Parts: sequence; structure tokens; C-alpha cells
Amino acid sequence: MDVMPLLLLVAGSAAIAAVARRTPVPAPLLLVAVGLAVSYLPGVPDYTLDPDVVLPLLLPPLLYTSATDSSYLDLRAQTRPVALLSVGYVLFATVVVGLAAYALVPGLPLTAALVLGAVVAPPDAVAATAVARRVGLPSRITTILQGESLLNDATAITAYKVAVAAAIGEGASWAGGIKEFLIASVGGVAVGLVLMAPIHWLRTHLKEPLLQNTLSLLIPFVAYSAAEQFHASGVLAVVVVALYLGHRAWEVDFATRLQEEAVWKMVAFVLESAVFALIGLQLQFVLRGLGEYEGADAAWYAVALFLVVVAARFLWVYPATFLPRLLSARIREREDNPTWRGPVVIAWAGMRGVVSLAIAFSIPLTLHDGEPFPHRNLVLFLTFTTVIGTLVVQGLTLPPLIRLLKFPGRDTQAETLAEANAQAQASRAAEQRLDDLLSDERNTLPPPLADRLRTVLERRRNAVWERLGQVNPVTGETVDDTYRRLSREMISAEREVFVKLRDGRYIDDEMLRTLLRRLDLEEAAAYRETA
Repeated sequence: MDVMPLLLLVAGSAAIAAVARRTPVPAPLLLVAVGLAVSYLPGVPDYTLDPDVVLPLLLPPLLYTSATDSSYLDLRAQTRPVALLSVGYVLFATVVVGLAAYALVPGLPLTAALVLGAVVAPPDAVAATAVARRVGLPSRITTILQGESLLNDATAITAYKVAVAAAIGEGASWAGGIKEFLIASVGGVAVGLVLMAPIHWLRTHLKEPLLQNTLSLLIPFVAYSAAEQFHASGVLAVVVVALYLGHRAWEVDFATRLQEEAVWKMVAFVLESAVFALIGLQLQFVLRGLGEYEGADAAWYAVALFLVVVAARFLWVYPATFLPRLLSARIREREDNPTWRGPVVIAWAGMRGVVSLAIAFSIPLTLHDGEPFPHRNLVLFLTFTTVIGTLVVQGLTLPPLIRLLKFPGRDTQAETLAEANAQAQASRAAEQRLDDLLSDERNTLPPPLADRLRTVLERRRNAVWERLGQVNPVTGETVDDTYRRLSREMISAEREVFVKLRDGRYIDDEMLRTLLRRLDLEEAAAYRETA
């Protein structure tokens, strides 16, 4: 097995993503653009997407890390808009895009057109949420986009299976389609509910952080494969488990949380970078075998389908936003009146991604009677152009659109005050607990150590309030910046002494590693106190 192509993909995509962080271009768009360009270079390995790799091996960890970073409470508060997008919109887009493709492309069977509709129906909001955080979108819109991206793949994969069954001659009906959807959705949620408590119990009872993090890496694959064994939605199983574990992450040992955060950040960075690079690298493959649809016809179909996809999302988002308020007095009482700006961003943030391509590549080569799947290469091409079109056109224009709409920025002053009040309440509880513990003779400490505990507590309580202080007129630094810089300088001085002692053979390397790890933890603590 030649691992060099895989190493080149991972290293190259990571380097491009790192470069993107120093440019105004979002990393997903730069990765796709470079992938498109590289696909024409001679000697580039064949990076054709394999759905048997993407869906069971790449999708679960991406879903898991996104779901654990989400807020269960925020998603629950936005259940209606998330459900309307992740279920209603996907089914609506499947039908609208399918009918449009059937009308546009001569000779394309309706069943094959609906397969195409199901393939391009689910937006991949990874890029959209990345842009949203970068430009400071309101948290409600970010939550809706993130919730949609977590759940819509399950709907799209189910719709695709039903459409493919009809296309290849296995027979499909509305009743069968509804049954398939219920089995996938209810089954996926049920598997997630069954797995989440035992997995959490195991995470809280394992005492070794390395074992706990190994378990963490296996969780998304276990949940996905377990659900698929019952023909249920692995996507929903992963999301349910991840939301539960993320909501209760505070119960896990602190060492595990620190390691887990670093591990999953690395995993998400590598996978997301590789996935978007893979999208661009598919160009050469999808251009092969277009046959009669090469040239102007193929370009016309691609542009027309892109416009239909964009228009369909607007046609769904605006009624889904305002009709519930018109029909329900309860909604009008409980929720603020939405403005027209939020739906514009949500509608324009319908970028497609690697899941659409992976589903398209899984389209069978032949029908039930052995005949070739009708216009399979054209379906692949139109999926690819739709993904690229939405990523490039909508991805590049989304940041200026958000700035043009002038959403109110985050109230950092109010957030800092809320954080300070929360910390003050926690500190009072901690101080009371410390007094209770020190009153027991079994917990007697020398006065300097007891004072040190109180000093640490006081520092943590005051750190947030100090963030509201004035900027140093000489350096331009805030109090937090100065504190962090001085702390780093002190720790750096200690680190240099430890290294010199090791070099002089006063301490060995094992002791050096122990001392450096202690300094690293102190530096991390100092940074987190003021972050």
C-alpha cells in the first residue's frame, strides 16, 4: 500500500489551511481552489472519493467534534427552525431540484433527477459557521446553521436511498419512503439514546486519561456503525451521543478534558482541511465520460441547476421563518419578531460540501436489469459544479453580505459582566466550601498554604473584573495582556534554568520533563484565567 498520496494530501491541505488563516479568504474556499488547480498538474495521484471511506470514516468524527462543541440548550431552544431546515428544506429541495433537472435535461428520467435532487439537497454548514464566527454573526443564526448541518445529512441520505431504489427498479412508494425515513430517524435517535449513558459512565469511571481519550476517538465510529447495523441513521446516532457527552463534559476528569480538547482540535483541523481539498481534486474525474453533455450544454445545465438550488433555499427559508408566527399566537408571545436580515444570511449560507459528493459517488453503476444507471456521469458533474458553485460564489460573498447587513455586534461589556457575576457566585461557594473543609482538623494546613488557596481563589474572582479596566497608555496593553506577558516571561526564565541544569547533568531528562510539564500547566492556567 502506497501511503505517500495520503501523506501528501494531509500535509498539503494542512499547509494551505494554515496559510488561509493569514488571509481574508476562508480556509475551505482556498483549499477547494488549490485542489482545483492541483488536479490539472501532471503526476497528481488519483484522489477519487470513495463513499465507503467518506461516509463511515470521515463523516462520524466531523459530526462528533461539531456536535460536542455545540450547545444542547441552544439547539433545543431553536428546535423548530433547525427541524424545518434539516428535514423540511432537504425534502423540499430534493423535489424542487429533481423536478427542475427533469425539465432541464432532455432524456433524464424523473427517478434519476430525484436522485440528483437528494444528492445536492443537504447544505454543509462547516464553511458557513466558520464564516459566521469569523465575522461575528448573532449566536442564534450560528446555532441554526450548525444544527442544520448536524442533522440534515440523515434526511438527505434517507431520501437518496428511496430515490435510488426507485431509479434502479427495486420499487418505491410514498408509504415505503415514509417508512424508510421513520426507521432511519427514530432508529438513529434510539441507538444514540441507548449508547450515550453507558459511554458517559465509562468515560467518568476510567481513571487513565490516555484510555479515556482512546475511547473518545472510538465513540463516533461505534455510534455510527451500531446504528447502521440496524439500518438506522448513523448520523443521528453520532449527533445524539455527542450532544449528550458535550453537555455533561464537566463530569469528566480535568486531565482528560485538556487532552481531549487538543486531540479533537487536531483531528477536526486535519479532516476538514483534507475534505475540502478532496472536493477540488475531483474535477478531473467528474469531467470524464460526459459524452453528449460536454461543452456548452453541460455548462448551461450546471448554471441553471446552481440557480435553482439557490432560489429553492430562499423559497423555503422565508415562509419557514415568518409563517409559524402568523399561524401561532403562542410563538408570537414567546419569541421576538425576526427581521428580514437573518433569513437572508441563512438562505445565502446554503453551501454544499463533501457529503453531497460522497453520496453522488455511491450511485450504483447499473440498474436492476443490468442496464447502466441513466446519466450517472452527468449527475456526478452537476453535483460537483453545484458544490463548487455554492462554495465559491456564496462562500466568497457571505462575509461582505453579513457586513453589509450590519448585524449588531456582540456586547462584550455585557458578556464580561455576566462572566464576572458568574465567577463571583462560584467563588463565594468555593470560599464557603474551603472554610468548611479547613474547620475539620483532618484538613489542617499550614497558614501559608491555606492563604495560597485563598489567593488563587481571589485572583480568579478578580481576573474578569480586571478585564474591564483601562488600557496601559504606554504599551497599549490591557491588564490581562500585561499579566499574561509577565507570567510567560517568568515561566520562560524558569524553563531556561531547568534546561541549563539538565545540560550540566544536575538533573536528568526525566526530571526535566516533569518540571517542564508543571510549568506548561501553570502557563496554561495563567492564560485561561485571562482568556
